Amino acid sequence: MTLQTQMSFEKRDSGTLYLIPTPIGNLDDMTFRAVKLLKEVDLIAAEDTRNTQKLLNHFDVKTKQISFHEHNTESRIPELIQKMKDGMNIGQVSDAGMPSISDPGHELVERAIEADIQVVSIPGPSAGMTALIASGLSPQPFLFYGFLNRKPKEQVAELEALSQEKPTLIFYEAPHRLKKTLTNIQKVLGNRKATLGRELTKRYEEYIRGNLDDLVQWSQDTQIRGEFVIMVAGNPEGQLADTSAEDAILAMSIENQVQHFIDAGEKTNAAIKKVAKLNDLVRQDVYNQFHNI
Repeated sequence: MTLQTQMSFEKRDSGTLYLIPTPIGNLDDMTFRAVKLLKEVDLIAAEDTRNTQKLLNHFDVKTKQISFHEHNTESRIPELIQKMKDGMNIGQVSDAGMPSISDPGHELVERAIEADIQVVSIPGPSAGMTALIASGLSPQPFLFYGFLNRKPKEQVAELEALSQEKPTLIFYEAPHRLKKTLTNIQKVLGNRKATLGRELTKRYEEYIRGNLDDLVQWSQDTQIRGEFVIMVAGNPEGQLADTSAEDAILAMSIENQVQHFIDAGEKTNAAIKKVAKLNDLVRQDVYNQFHNI
């Protein structure tokens, strides 16, 4: 990879991609700078334009939106890149929190960097960090994982790979999957200390702290509502993860690597993304190679 240096104060003919966080619940968490940028950019690339419009209305922002979500990523990115090459400034937002963190955005950042377009990240709300510092668990080091695989077999495999990690583990989970996910975490990781953060920054914000046995029982006895952050204490006797499996995958051809992840239950685009990251390659190049384009 060629070394690239970006200075945010540098003037360019092309536009800038601004990564703008939005509140995870409480609209008062929106920063002055974020509102100012939403008003100043030429276009807002939003995960869900309907949700974002409510935020824009609240802060009297009149900027035009364009949809940018997981289902139109490949088709939309070239359009957005061209707009920025032509000098347009674009603000990218997800439905809540930081763009790219368990939300769309990373692919656009990658392609903007490849096109030598300036990328500026604005600090703001993040559910994982918000919950971690109130969890009572060790805040550092931590390992943010996001959403585990929905399929039970693949989810257990992911947890087994994480079982030796020393850092506090952070996961996201939807209410209808919380009970099964907690059960799998308890079975694989044992009865560790853990904390649930629910409806963060909202009216019914709640923290449930205890051991995993306690949290599994709580999930069975409670009508579960709201989005959750799951935080689990790391393994104090942990060690660096075994890299032999990764080395075996890297020994395969790019096409076979993609097929390996598809066979393991990943969707084609997700498998391509994994292989690109694993090999430090451009996602589009892996896509073209796999599809023989």
